[in-house]
Amino acid sequence: MSIIIFVTHPEVVIDPARPVPDWPLSAVGQARMKSFATALQGHGVESVYASSERKAMDGAAIVADALGLHYETDPRLGENDRSSTGYIAPPEFWEVVAAFFAEPTTSVRGWERAADAQARIVKAVGDIARTAPAGGPVVIVSHGGVGCLLTAHLQGVPIGQETRPSHPGGGCYLVLDREPLALRRDWRVIEDGFAA
Repeated sequence: MSIIIFVTHPEVVIDPARPVPDWPLSAVGQARMKSFATALQGHGVESVYASSERKAMDGAAIVADALGLHYETDPRLGENDRSSTGYIAPPEFWEVVAAFFAEPTTSVRGWERAADAQARIVKAVGDIARTAPAGGPVVIVSHGGVGCLLTAHLQGVPIGQETRPSHPGGGCYLVLDREPLALRRDWRVIEDGFAA
């Protein structure tokens, strides 16, 4: 089955004292990801990819271990660069995120522009679609913002008008056709199990 299963990592350990890319999955996030990895067994997954952020690598490791595979990282699958501000606590964080999506060609507080992040992400997923082993599904473990920017591109809508993952803790997935790269199944939560 020539598809990509794009998964957003589930819940993380929020630690304002550590850089956001270094945050690991929480116990809840790990348990949710293990359940989804079990649901993927028997579907012939051939490769697993992750961003180079800890939470995505934690999720990819859980999937890869459950399926007897290794995972590869691609830093282009990471969230938009927010290093200019570091951690911002809610609700202010969500206000900045809203501005990020509403003004995709503007650098909000020094963050990477949404338009630039989208181009990077689409290129990364497209490269994986072309170069990953043919045949069985490919799993990509990444981030909610990454998934939204990718979805906007695949749906052909302006950034900010795409459909969004529904679970507040993350842990949602899309199913994509690889050739040509296209949206096959819109967002579902990982508790729904896997369906192509």
